[in-house]
Amino acid sequence: MATTDYDAPRTRAEDEPANESLEALRARTNTATRAPGIDLEDADTAEGIDLPGADLSHEELTVAVIPEQQDEFTCASCFLVRHRSQLARQKGDMTYCTDCEG
Repeated sequence: MATTDYDAPRTRAEDEPANESLEALRARTNTATRAPGIDLEDADTAEGIDLPGADLSHEELTVAVIPEQQDEFTCASCFLVRHRSQLARQKGDMTYCTDCEG
C-alpha cells in the first residue's frame, strides 16, 4: 500500500516553474506588464456628464412614489422615511430616528 504524507505542502503544476528559456520568460513578463491600448476618442466624450448649471429643462424624470407604509415613519429632523425599528423618540406627532437622536 502506498503511503501518503498528508502534512506535506501541496504544489500544483501551475505553481512549479516550467522548463522555459530565459528569453521566453522575459517576453512573457514584458507583455504582461504593458498597459493595453486606450481608445482616446471614447474617453474624451462627455456625454454622460452633467455639468453644474446645465439646462435640464428638456429632461423628464419618472419615479414611482410609494406611500409611507404602516411600519414606517418620517423623521421630523432629517425628513427621511425610516422603519419603526429606527424610532428613537416620539413627542406628540413628531417622531425622531436613532441617527438624529444619537
